[in-house]
Amino acid sequence: MKLIVGLGNPGREYAATRHNAGAWWVARLADQLGVTLKVDTKFHGLCARIGRGESESWLLNPQTYMNASGRAVAALCRFYRIQPEQMLVVHDELDLPPGVSRLKLDGGLGGHNGLKDIVAQLGTREFWRLRIGIGHPGEKHAVVNYVLQPPRKEEASLIDTAINDSLEVWPLIAEGNYQAAMMKLHTQKQS
Repeated sequence: MKLIVGLGNPGREYAATRHNAGAWWVARLADQLGVTLKVDTKFHGLCARIGRGESESWLLNPQTYMNASGRAVAALCRFYRIQPEQMLVVHDELDLPPGVSRLKLDGGLGGHNGLKDIVAQLGTREFWRLRIGIGHPGEKHAVVNYVLQPPRKEEASLIDTAINDSLEVWPLIAEGNYQAAMMKLHTQKQS
């Protein structure tokens, strides 16, 4: 894994919203690894390097707003010659309940504008996704307002649990042992 992207929206007004679950995950991983995400204007985001040489990887939280996430991802991928299949995109997932996280390669976009823009910029869906469940408001017309609001207290606790559970499989993901990571993550007792 050469690039780990946490999707979200920049700015204080969005920091605590459901749509930022991916950015929360990457920020927590950076803390766990003892690295600091810093503004890098050429990559339109907050970045940190992990490792050196052959084992070098990048953390990226785009600061372009969700609908233009692909701009940041494509800039970093092109500069460091990172192939899409060497990338993990961490994002909020309406189709999973709070407390659940899932890892997969490829797949649909589920109406997620951040994923849509990444696919548009890279020309492929062949990248890994870590989906952090945030639940669905029940009505399609309510989705935009829902993702741009902070989770309720009980949901926030479940989302936090899903982030912690999925961070536990990070070492397996980092070493490329995706099947073991999926097995462990998908069979954990999730709320």
